Amino acid sequence: MTRHSSVSSEDGDTSRVEVPHVNSSNSVLSPQAAQPSSTSSDPDNISHHHQRRSSADPRTSSSISRRSTSINWKSADAGNGLIEKPPSPTRSTPPSASPLGLIPTANGAHAKREMEKAHDAMFAVRHQRWRSPWTIGLLALVASFTGIALLLTVVHSSVTRQLDPKGCRMSYLRPSYAKLNEFDTEHTRLASKYSLYMYREQGIDHDTRVRGVPVLFIPGNAGSYKQVRPIASEAANYFHDVLQHDPELYNAGVRSLDFFTVDFNEDITAFHGQTLLDQAEYLNEAIRYILSLYLDPRVSDRNPDLPDPTSVIVLGHSMGGIVARTMLIMPNYQTNSINTIITMSAPHARPPVSFDSQIVKAYRDINDYWRHAYSQQWANNNPLWHVTLVSIAGGGLDTVVPSDYASVKSLVPDTHGFTVFTSTIPTVWTSMDHQAILWCDQFRKVLVRALFDLSDVHRASQTKPRAERMRVFKKHLLTGMETVAEKTAPRSDPTTLLTVEDNSDTIIAQGERLVLRQLGTTGRVRAHLLTIPPPGPPEVKRFTLMTDTKLDKPGEHGKLEVMFCSVVPSQPGQAGAGFPSQIDLSKGTTGTTRLACRSAAPDVILLPGSNKTTRFPFYRDLEDEVLPFYYLEYDLDDIAEQQFIAVVEKATNPAPGFVIAEFSDQSRSHQTEQIGLQRLLTLGLKFTMPATRPMVTEIKVPSLQSSLLAYNLRLSSHSCGNREELFTPMVRQYLVEPYESKYFVNVRDAPISLHGVAPYVPPPLTKRSASEDGLSFQFWTDPTCNSSIEVELSVDFRGSLGKLYMRYRTVFAAFPLLVVALVLRKQFRVYDSTGVFITFTESLDLCLRQSIPLMLASLTLLTFATANPNPAGSASFWHWNKSTSLIDFHLNDYLIGTQDPMFLFLIPMIGIICIGVCTVFNYITLALTHLLSSLFNLLAFRPAWVRNDDRKKQGASTFLSSSPRRRMITTAVLLFLVSTAIPYQFAYLVACLVQLTTTVRAQRIAQELQSVANSSFYNYVHSILILMLWILPINLPTLVVWIHNLAVHWLTPFTSHHNVLSIMPFIVLVETLTTGKMVPPVTGRMKHVTSTLLFGIAIYAVVYGISYAYTLHHLVNLVAFWLVILHSTSDSWPISGIKHLYEGDAEDRKGGKEP
Repeated sequence: MTRHSSVSSEDGDTSRVEVPHVNSSNSVLSPQAAQPSSTSSDPDNISHHHQRRSSADPRTSSSISRRSTSINWKSADAGNGLIEKPPSPTRSTPPSASPLGLIPTANGAHAKREMEKAHDAMFAVRHQRWRSPWTIGLLALVASFTGIALLLTVVHSSVTRQLDPKGCRMSYLRPSYAKLNEFDTEHTRLASKYSLYMYREQGIDHDTRVRGVPVLFIPGNAGSYKQVRPIASEAANYFHDVLQHDPELYNAGVRSLDFFTVDFNEDITAFHGQTLLDQAEYLNEAIRYILSLYLDPRVSDRNPDLPDPTSVIVLGHSMGGIVARTMLIMPNYQTNSINTIITMSAPHARPPVSFDSQIVKAYRDINDYWRHAYSQQWANNNPLWHVTLVSIAGGGLDTVVPSDYASVKSLVPDTHGFTVFTSTIPTVWTSMDHQAILWCDQFRKVLVRALFDLSDVHRASQTKPRAERMRVFKKHLLTGMETVAEKTAPRSDPTTLLTVEDNSDTIIAQGERLVLRQLGTTGRVRAHLLTIPPPGPPEVKRFTLMTDTKLDKPGEHGKLEVMFCSVVPSQPGQAGAGFPSQIDLSKGTTGTTRLACRSAAPDVILLPGSNKTTRFPFYRDLEDEVLPFYYLEYDLDDIAEQQFIAVVEKATNPAPGFVIAEFSDQSRSHQTEQIGLQRLLTLGLKFTMPATRPMVTEIKVPSLQSSLLAYNLRLSSHSCGNREELFTPMVRQYLVEPYESKYFVNVRDAPISLHGVAPYVPPPLTKRSASEDGLSFQFWTDPTCNSSIEVELSVDFRGSLGKLYMRYRTVFAAFPLLVVALVLRKQFRVYDSTGVFITFTESLDLCLRQSIPLMLASLTLLTFATANPNPAGSASFWHWNKSTSLIDFHLNDYLIGTQDPMFLFLIPMIGIICIGVCTVFNYITLALTHLLSSLFNLLAFRPAWVRNDDRKKQGASTFLSSSPRRRMITTAVLLFLVSTAIPYQFAYLVACLVQLTTTVRAQRIAQELQSVANSSFYNYVHSILILMLWILPINLPTLVVWIHNLAVHWLTPFTSHHNVLSIMPFIVLVETLTTGKMVPPVTGRMKHVTSTLLFGIAIYAVVYGISYAYTLHHLVNLVAFWLVILHSTSDSWPISGIKHLYEGDAEDRKGGKEP
């Protein structure tokens, strides 16, 4: 009888295989069973082969065919999928096989002969049908190689292209820590797990008394309490060496900072929501205790006239920043005890991974609370009105948490917080990795100065009001060129009286540029006056000045000072009254003009120095210091109330230094390139800066928003003729939101990457204007060179591939399940149609012909059709529950995390990569099972005189399972432990190990006894193992947290991980497979249940798996439950036969060893 092989009819596979017919009603082979097919050996050869085997083996055929097994033979009517059913007109007859692939024995000589003939016939054809699991089709091979090549290209690009240079300098300190033992279990139930410490700098802090402003440091995921030491050490030294000697600052409320830190025993916060909530609960009690210390005269050394502190400044690193925000929603939060939160490399926008349901829920609750608070119309209804939140991101060097996730634009308005990158911060100008942001010397200095600047011990909150705190943060952390930057100098009180001659040549004519190539050339103090033009049409102007010489503050005696001046009417007797500083350049002449001037020093902007020797905007340890440039930039409206800009050249001896100052028209200095992204991808962008350009030229490209693309910027070389350049070209790329700037000095070629619109990041809390979209470039070039510069911007395609790694590396927790589920679905469909469970790679080859391409194409086209700039449109398709708010913050949670149709090619691309990953993973699993099988064979004792056929029988007899009673007891004990002590993730790991053992045993039998039944069972358990192993990474983090808690003697069970139903189907299925029972084929409509379940998993894994990966475990759990039901349909023993199962097991084992 002929039938199709492992391919279902719809796949069009026409390969044929001969299968002997078996009469399943008697378990005796019928005479027709031995008829060979055209592809089999002729009867004479078969008979001759049988005679040789019979003569060589003195044992009876009955003893040869008997195998030890725990399964009692029964008719096919009982539903056992391992016993062949009678042939039907609509279905091919699967081969008859036990779990070990052997034929049932028959009584009587005639039956014995018929069985021997059938055995030989099956032996002749089973090798033809048996297919090695290592075999792979051409289509699957090509797709897998393509996927692996793409993956390797992405990884190679991420580590070799578009890399930010490292520029952090090392910090040095002398730390010590004082444990606050009085903060014990009387204050919090978590005191036995966590500890509170106070930082003390050796040589400066000689006791543990509190005397300053309390600051609490919260470490991140698996972080140490000692990570506070670089920042705390800098604060102690800066106050000791500088601030305490300044009486003006002391009177303004500046005091030392008392740093407290928490030992969380390196808790793994990122993967476990309950740990996050526990830490927040503990820290609220810790703040209550810290504030109480300032009320205790035994430990407080504060001035009794100062108000008692009521709030604490919070610094959070990584997940510590999320814990800080969580504290404000906890029931034990003390109102107004936190008003300033500074986070470093904290993933605010979304959890780093979604393996735990509680971490996803905690993020949703935290972010919803913050968004709802800031959506209130009145401040009295906003519990967070007094809170400021500043998120500092490390940038491209942070490979632990994508810096896109550090954005808080979806959480707080600009009045209460912002996101800034370390490459933006003046004097820092470098990206940082996840740990370097704590110890980077130039960054910690800026952060500490900002902390001192916002503190005020004269207030109970210990900080300045919210609006002033925001000004402090913007002053220290932003460049000063942002639109939100405040210009204070033109509106400040006059500080200097400048007297000049009426007929002097110091006034620069309008439209002229002031250029000083060297200072002090005249041998005297000289003032250069630039007349401020009136504001208004026809041209909008701005003033810019750049120099490499530090600008003096009022009263300082340096080389250069810039002031905004207005004419002072002459009044007898009041020559210099009211001016702290005076500069008289009149030379005693009678015709003079007096100018009341305000220093521009408070508004000076620091820029990295750019000359022929500089390579980076920073300098590293053991390198020569690179002095910065000093830059001023004002719109005409900012200085319209003044009349002159005075550039006072104080140097009286020739000194190196340059000054360039000018008024420029905005039409010449600003340009917007309206170029589409499609054209930019194909043709790039080219433009020319003319020879008569201003010093600063700004180019805006609105289409450059995505963080998934990288670019190359190239500037042509230009010549200054016989004169040397005052400075080499410098470029700043920047985004309006978040505040990310990067500087390129002495630039010819610059790699451009950004953290703009990123996948899976929620939309901003407030809609941005069109002027805020896109990437902008500022070019500082020497305008005296009188030569044009060609600029070319092109897409770096290879570098862009590397940007996919950080944004989409978590897809491997979900997307491969699309491939695995569809492959397993095809295996079951073929099995239900033919009775043969094909290999994983064979099924993958079939899926690549139809189901996988159709799935990827459908998802791509459907997403493209439903992509809508209006968030509500997309939300209505992807959401189960539609948001009632105007802004759908979950809009980007699904599929590839972006609504931009330009990047829909990522769906098939990621699918191809996952095909390659699944193929490699399949072969790794095969190699592991074969390795374990080989190790078992080496360890097993086999006498040398045992013949080959006996070795096969002895090896096959190793598929011995424990008795049903023992399996039931084991399962019950494991489920009891899950419900009481251990998380179900531990039981899942055990289930995976048991399934691996079952697969190894099945592989040994399938290799030694190559039959259809044995290979089908092996392929079945192998595919189930692959499915379970893909779910294992989702469960491992919680298991690691549980083991870590045991290590620190924290035995409190997890309330959220003891659901027995979450693991019972896996345990029962795995225990069932240890018996060697094959799942029965399903006919009729019920076979669609398996197909529907696996198809649903494939869809869910792609659409929702990235943001809700924890649900994949429960979906696969449903599949396991359904397979358990299918297996149970083959168990039709009467209750009276249960005793036989328990008693017959030992007899079967013993009988299998009889000679």
